[in-house]
Amino acid sequence: MTDQQALQSKLWAIANELWGKMSPDEYRNYVLGFIFYKYLSEKAVSFANTLLADEGMDLTYSELDETNPEHKPYIDAIKANATHEVGYALSPNQLFHRMATRAKAGDFILDDLANNLRAIEQSTLGTDSADDFANLFSEVDLNSTKLGNTADDRNKLINKVLIHLDEIDFDLSNSESDVLGDAYEYMIAKFAAGAGKKAGEFYTPQGVSTLLARLVTLGKTRLRSVYDPTCGSGSLLLRVKRQVQDVDMICGQESNHTSYNLARMNMILHDVHFAKFDIRQEDTLVRPQHLVKRFEAVVANPPFSANWSADPLFLQDERFAAAGKLAPKTKADMAFVQHMLYQLDEHGTMAVVLPHGVLFRGSSEGMIRQYLIEKLNVIDAVIGLPANIFYGTSIPTCVLVLKKNRDRDDVLFIDASGNFEKQKTQNVLLPEHIDAIVDAYAGRENVAKFAHVASLADIRANDFNLNIPRYVDTFEAEAAIDLDAVARELGELAVASAATDKVIGRFCDELGIVSPFGGEK
Repeated sequence: MTDQQALQSKLWAIANELWGKMSPDEYRNYVLGFIFYKYLSEKAVSFANTLLADEGMDLTYSELDETNPEHKPYIDAIKANATHEVGYALSPNQLFHRMATRAKAGDFILDDLANNLRAIEQSTLGTDSADDFANLFSEVDLNSTKLGNTADDRNKLINKVLIHLDEIDFDLSNSESDVLGDAYEYMIAKFAAGAGKKAGEFYTPQGVSTLLARLVTLGKTRLRSVYDPTCGSGSLLLRVKRQVQDVDMICGQESNHTSYNLARMNMILHDVHFAKFDIRQEDTLVRPQHLVKRFEAVVANPPFSANWSADPLFLQDERFAAAGKLAPKTKADMAFVQHMLYQLDEHGTMAVVLPHGVLFRGSSEGMIRQYLIEKLNVIDAVIGLPANIFYGTSIPTCVLVLKKNRDRDDVLFIDASGNFEKQKTQNVLLPEHIDAIVDAYAGRENVAKFAHVASLADIRANDFNLNIPRYVDTFEAEAAIDLDAVARELGELAVASAATDKVIGRFCDELGIVSPFGGEK
């Protein structure tokens, strides 16, 4: 078992302490919340110890005593510096390890633990990081009866979780390691896989995230900005960040409060400075929070065929007005595409995952699609993905790649529906599958049964239908049939059959019964 597998096993064992108490999408809030609390504590200790060493102190931050008059000035100075530099502050007695030590002793810690989580949020009030930490632990309800009927029962359960988590070394001192971030993403993925659609809505499978990230960063080593209007837990944004050396600004919006909290935690866990990300909670289509900004990369996995109001007033909204039609009330897919395109910078790239229906459905969606192709010429590629690669739905999906100011009049179609490995009940995009798609996108050439470059004239002739089989011929011809050989084989079978009939006839004669092949005894 590798170190990463061992770590994942420990993390899942922690989750199992809560198994049976509540559903996965509920207990994830506790497990991920405590992972985040541990991270913040360890980062606070690391920051404080550096300051103490610079002052020539032999003590570590964990060893400082707030009741000691000699220690208090150091603690106050460290907290003031921490709020400015890392965005929050913790006192020595509020650290995760201190609470875990008390848990091992069997102390009642629920009240102090709740106060510590609130203290983290309150330490940011009036600072630049306040928005990023506001109500961050609101989903960690330590008084919930789902943790136990009595306070003692709840305390015993939470103590077990903290003790298990305290035994895991997240190796924060190793700048090349992202053990904690990987562990966090592993837990998010496990919860999504185990809980079906309800918990899977906020997570894009890693293979799909990697594909989108590579498409929007192709040929680039850094980005000025990246944006996800339905960012969920933020994993897709972080995947884009991993593809380049640096991203100056990460922006995202998420309507679900739990996912919004997870996204902010995920940014901080992956060491994105609070000044370099801006995650907001609101319905993107109704109340977009970054509308004045334009982004070099835009990525998204919006909820498939979601409902929205499609209020006629949206026809006065700059995002939708030019197309002259609104996406249907029961299928907001094209509305998300239009919103993303509006936020895309003039020389940026956007990649969005959508259900296949957007490629061929008619009515208002067909008119919007025609507008994007014929009037704006912004659709750069259409990529068909395998079925059953998303948690909670088995429908086949596609990726649309859009660019403004294109200097070409064609669209690349890629049929990657067969590019997957089946793992248990889920289909998975492996690195080699992703490489094949990205190479085909970069090469932009016809590849038999996989990729085809279609002219806008071809697409117009197809009435702006983008259904991939219209452009990529994946038909497998059956092997040619040798009719002479078939005739010979039939003749041989007839001879063999006649011989068998004679044998059966003799048996019938011997038994004194009528032969089925004619004649009577």
